[in-house]
Amino acid sequence: MTTLDSRPPTYTPGQPGPFDTDVLTAEAPDPPADPDAAFSRRLAAAEAARAPALQRSTRAPRNPGVGVRTQSPSLVMLVLIATLGILAYASFLLNPESRGDWLPYTMVIIAEMILIVQALLSMWTILSGTHDPREFGFHQAKSALFDEGAVGSPNDRLYLDGRPIFVDVFITTYGEDIDVIRRTVDAALRIRGEHTTWILDDGHSDDVRDLASELGARYVRRLSSGGAKAGNVNHALSLSSVDYFAIFDADFVPSEEFLVETVPFFSDEHVAFVQTPQTYGNLHNVISRGAGYMQAVFYRFIQPGRNRFNAAFCVGTNVVFRRTAINDIGGIYTDSKSEDVWTSLMLHERGWRTIFIPMTLAIGAAPDTVEAYTKQQLRWATGGFEILLRHNPLSPKRKLTLDQRLQYLVTASFYLTGISPLLLLLVPPLEIFFDLRPVDLQTTVLTWVLFYAGFYLVQILLAFYTMGSFRWETLMLAAASFPIYVAALVNVLVGKEQRWSATGDKSKASSPFNFMIPQVLFFVFLLLTSVVAIWRDLGNGVPTLAMAWNVTNTFILGSFVVAAMRESSRQRQNSKARRVTAESPRTARSPRKAALTS
Repeated sequence: MTTLDSRPPTYTPGQPGPFDTDVLTAEAPDPPADPDAAFSRRLAAAEAARAPALQRSTRAPRNPGVGVRTQSPSLVMLVLIATLGILAYASFLLNPESRGDWLPYTMVIIAEMILIVQALLSMWTILSGTHDPREFGFHQAKSALFDEGAVGSPNDRLYLDGRPIFVDVFITTYGEDIDVIRRTVDAALRIRGEHTTWILDDGHSDDVRDLASELGARYVRRLSSGGAKAGNVNHALSLSSVDYFAIFDADFVPSEEFLVETVPFFSDEHVAFVQTPQTYGNLHNVISRGAGYMQAVFYRFIQPGRNRFNAAFCVGTNVVFRRTAINDIGGIYTDSKSEDVWTSLMLHERGWRTIFIPMTLAIGAAPDTVEAYTKQQLRWATGGFEILLRHNPLSPKRKLTLDQRLQYLVTASFYLTGISPLLLLLVPPLEIFFDLRPVDLQTTVLTWVLFYAGFYLVQILLAFYTMGSFRWETLMLAAASFPIYVAALVNVLVGKEQRWSATGDKSKASSPFNFMIPQVLFFVFLLLTSVVAIWRDLGNGVPTLAMAWNVTNTFILGSFVVAAMRESSRQRQNSKARRVTAESPRTARSPRKAALTS
């Protein structure tokens, strides 16, 4: 069954309506005199909480052509230094004179080579990120985007090449909290430029249906949930015939200027989609900060660099598509839960152009629980491994340029870097229990540390420069996520179907420990190994690198366990509060009855 209501009502500026509520908080303050300025202030606050350096580079510019910064000489210098450090470390590891016992040495070589290759390709992509996609055609199209005399109305008709265009804004939902959906829908209705806002509800919620009716958005409910999010969007496209459509996850609140800053790119008839970053406004705990900052370098440097190679890919939300491009590939790709990158790959193979702009035009929520983070990373990693093993970008069958092949190879193999920590975590115990060393005994600790620092410490220095700080939460999640990526790889190898789950769905929150049994077991193992190592070194009177390395790994993995314990404690408190709230109406007495019985 499909439920489809009429077009949303028009809105007259200055009159009460759906544009008079705050788009970033659950509470609605008094309507601001300048809604655009209010959004900018909230946007700046969210970005400031995220990272000082990111705030400077991704705020929506007020003047045309400003906002895509070229790489500074300092950044270029740091990237070159980091590249030299990577090469020096690789030469040290591959030097036969450094080779130790074959088992730990092989584990280190496999793990570090994965990291080194990914780091080198990332440096190459970052250095390529000087290209500004805003060319003359963009500025010309933006200047003629609205009919003269009508500028200022939220429902202005949009024009490209002198003809009116029609845009649908799709908001996909699947069990998210109703207040979260309300904020996104309310903000979507306020986007400048005439458009129709749709709620695509795969959660089959009557509350969401009533919300759509209340706010004046179209509502669509499918009979089944086949194809997950991709099937949801394709179903809506079968009911729509517009020129362009935007997609927002239920927890990403768009700026009023979203269409203004993206639609002009479609003056180039070869552009299939325009993607904007995922910026997060809920970095309030260890998990959300780690997950949020983990994506920051990708959106600030990697995706812009991909513009140079026409290899920027869709990330599933905060994106606007050309309808004819999606028709050309038969719709949004449905055979993977990572429909975004697969759809991008299909478009690139058909010769379409894609664009990424590093301008924050929507603010959303990063996963802030172990469960949400695990499910998100499992979905993303599965999509990457599917491309690597089932659709090898290097195959001559793929109609891609050499640059695109390399970029998709990096994307498909990236989550192998998440498996590398598993190998590195096992190296110190091999020395502690079996006296097996990854490097030759003649190699001094100082030599090892110098080459090791040349690789890792320069990476940290680069993070300080690009992000304004080094986030230990990111290091923690990177080290603790290996069971997720191993599971994703195994799922692809055996063909196991992954169940779809929305990142923001908290309707059935489970204990974090249900999703991190391997991490807990590894932490216990490393803790016991550290005790053995410290006892051994105290007996020998000489501290060893293996002991220090293992203790460090224990603290990193232990911090993840502590974060899960705190999350579990919050869940119990929230559950208790809900029970008290639910029981209070049954136990409370009315004032009249209380007076009669007193």
